[in-house]
Amino acid sequence: MLSFQSIFENALKLKPLERTQLVEGLLNSLEKPDEEIDRAWKQEALKRYEAYKENRIRVKDLDEVMKR
Repeated sequence: MLSFQSIFENALKLKPLERTQLVEGLLNSLEKPDEEIDRAWKQEALKRYEAYKENRIRVKDLDEVMKR
């Protein structure tokens, strides 16, 4: 097995885009989905969508939001 130092030194030889892809891949490997959190966000999104459809919330278009 390669040592951390060896892997690190080889990674530094990569092109910037390749290093970025490596970092993204490593970070993604650490992310573990949490079903409880995903379920809560889904419920929240559905609640907001229903409120939107029933005109119970005020909405802004993207241009208005981006002006701030």
